[in-house]
Amino acid sequence: MEYRKIQDEDNDAGTISDDIENLRGKVFSGGASVSNVPTREQAKWKRKTVVTLALTFLTSSQAILIVWSKRAGRYEYSVTTANFLVETLKCALSLAALAKIWKNEGVTEDNRLSTTLDEVIVYPIPAVLYLVKNLLQYYIFAYVDAPGYQILKNLNIISTGVLYRIILKKKLSEIQWAAFILLCAGCTTAQLNSRSDRVLQTPLQGWIMAIVMALLSGFAGVYTEAIIKKRPTRNINVQNFWLYIFGMAFNAVAILIQDFDAVMNKGFFHGYSIITTLMILNHALSGIAVSMVMKYADNIVKVYSTSVAVLLTAVVSVFLFGFHLTLAFFLGATVVSVSVYLHSTGKLQR
Repeated sequence: MEYRKIQDEDNDAGTISDDIENLRGKVFSGGASVSNVPTREQAKWKRKTVVTLALTFLTSSQAILIVWSKRAGRYEYSVTTANFLVETLKCALSLAALAKIWKNEGVTEDNRLSTTLDEVIVYPIPAVLYLVKNLLQYYIFAYVDAPGYQILKNLNIISTGVLYRIILKKKLSEIQWAAFILLCAGCTTAQLNSRSDRVLQTPLQGWIMAIVMALLSGFAGVYTEAIIKKRPTRNINVQNFWLYIFGMAFNAVAILIQDFDAVMNKGFFHGYSIITTLMILNHALSGIAVSMVMKYADNIVKVYSTSVAVLLTAVVSVFLFGFHLTLAFFLGATVVSVSVYLHSTGKLQR
């Protein structure tokens, strides 16, 4: 389905919510009190805040659980089977939420699973994009080390902003563009260390793969937001169900391609532990939180949430792994804080 069609339908239906910043401006401008804001607007604001904070917390703990899941510095379990279980769990949680809704409210046009081909045909696209992007993550390390990868990954911040403007036709103010660039610079600065200069020595193949990964991630995120907001009244759990069904299918293909022999010889759950189970649960809840942020906020909020989560991960790592915070980290964290403030004060142009 063409993006223009998606955007036109999105504009006709209207998104169910505005940015948190705009709502905040409505609440506090002119000396108005929160009590004067309609209850519905308060509920929207509260819902956005809850899902954004949940995403930040879940994302900040992801890296820690991944590190803990390693044994002797490597994964003893199959990463592809773990990804498949993440998609399966997300699908199961969405169905459980729908079952509760059906019991309390009954089956309606907006919460029924049955759908049309025109609606469901768009869901495989982000699933394929994320699959290719995840596969590229394995190959990029042949050209760049871990610190360099963390820095190059920040290209995703800029790609998301550009694609957000191109695909969804939403304009960011000059202040918000400046804040976005500061966010990228702040995250990069916070991740600098004694080996970070190697990123400048990354071969052309590494740069190309990093740029492709950033574009894939940004495009998949913005496209997912477009199809989720295409039908504002559609229950988010129904939309999640169809997204995750295709995610399961494509991850099953990845298992067949990458780890079929290992799974057949060692078993599907070989190398799994309690930490691995917690990691899978974390990724599943994070995925659901991301979709809710896209439904009730937007990709810009998601980018800020995940960027702040990176800083929180570093702080927690001080206590768990003896990680030492550098001057670059504090400078980067300060720049990120300024970026968040500038973005919150900037007004989204319609």
